[in-house]
Amino acid sequence: MARAVACATFWGVRPSARVLAVWVAAALVLGAGSAWADAGGSDTGAFARALNQGALVALGASYVFGVATSMTPCVYPMIAITVSVFGAKEATSRVQGMLLSLTFVFGIVCLFAPLGVVSALTGRGFGSALGNPWVVTLLAVVFLSLAASLFGAFELALPSGLNNRLAAVGGTGYRGALLLGLVCGLVAAPCVGPFLFGLLGWIATTRNVVLGSAAMTLYGLGLGTLFFVVGTFAVNLPKAGAWMVGIKWVGGVCLAYMALAYVRDAVPQETVRAWVGPGAAYLVTGALIFAIGLVLACVHVAAERRRSKIAHWSRVTKLLSIAPAIAGLFMVMSWCQLPKASAASAGALQWESSEGTAVARAASERKPLLIDFGASWCAACKELEEKTFPDPQVRAQGARFVALHVDATDDDDRQVAAVRQKYRATEGLPVVLLFDSGGQEAARFTEFVGPARFAAAMALVR
Repeated sequence: MARAVACATFWGVRPSARVLAVWVAAALVLGAGSAWADAGGSDTGAFARALNQGALVALGASYVFGVATSMTPCVYPMIAITVSVFGAKEATSRVQGMLLSLTFVFGIVCLFAPLGVVSALTGRGFGSALGNPWVVTLLAVVFLSLAASLFGAFELALPSGLNNRLAAVGGTGYRGALLLGLVCGLVAAPCVGPFLFGLLGWIATTRNVVLGSAAMTLYGLGLGTLFFVVGTFAVNLPKAGAWMVGIKWVGGVCLAYMALAYVRDAVPQETVRAWVGPGAAYLVTGALIFAIGLVLACVHVAAERRRSKIAHWSRVTKLLSIAPAIAGLFMVMSWCQLPKASAASAGALQWESSEGTAVARAASERKPLLIDFGASWCAACKELEEKTFPDPQVRAQGARFVALHVDATDDDDRQVAAVRQKYRATEGLPVVLLFDSGGQEAARFTEFVGPARFAAAMALVR
């Protein structure tokens, strides 16, 4: 009877809009911080660019975001109850509690790891969808809807019939722990949707099944870490409080900003520069507007505290804080991207856009040929454009080359498809090729490569 009550309590908690809060704050603040530190680039792809630094970074980041997900309001308050449901707290020894907890975590991993395999096998089709205006519009609408739910416009909840079925899953013992782990991962999926989408998109561009499955495995392990600690060592976690109201607000603001960022990153950079002023006044104005929203939000959170004397100010300050916070964040983050984008465009190589023209020039002038296959949805491609191609060493070597850029964003462009087929560049992006002056392929890169390494490779081509 006690187990049934505990299970009903666990699954009876309706995963409302709060389920998206903490991970959104962690993921998007990380993206914003990356964009600020780098002074450029698209922050919608900031996490993907971080992952492209190497396998260790990818796996480490996946684990960290899994831990952050476990602190969301749909997971954190229910950790202790879940551990009780599969019997870890009633275990006769610490070893048994540890094994039960490990079985539960294994169930979580069993749900997420196959997603990495599927995403890697689907390849560029997953990421290329981000180049479609209709897909970008749909993403923006979805993100705005999720933001509205966090701000209290409506609630997100699983269907009652599904909740009832989930309530019957699991039980004590290893079998129950495994099944409950699988179900827990499924229920937590709405909490991690946008981050999961970005991670799977990056995995798709790598087409690396081993790395993709490992990244998703580490994500599942991160999600299950607190469950393991509580189940093995009987640790009592700090109770949830008014701070979750603040996290809910942060999540709503970040989701709304992300919607605007996807639209901004889909339009031509010239248009963005027309919207965003390059001067410091624009940055200061945006920061002040954001500060106003933040102060109002702090009042809102303070008013939500138990026995608060300003409880009547909660609703009005929340409503007044939303617009300035979103607008200010958008202004600040958009301004931070301008300097690097301008520097990249000013220092980049002089690119040909016609394959026939570039090949003819290289042949007639007896020059080596550089071909870059990229797309708007490819994070590593953008990183090459921002960090590698503008580098002084690369530009110095590039003076000897004829450079060709092939925009492969549109999969339906038959001419582009033919060029990719000709150069065997159909298995994902980026693809950067170096040909010597005799027309023979000298080097091929299918991932982000740093300026020093790329310049060294160019120096060997004659």
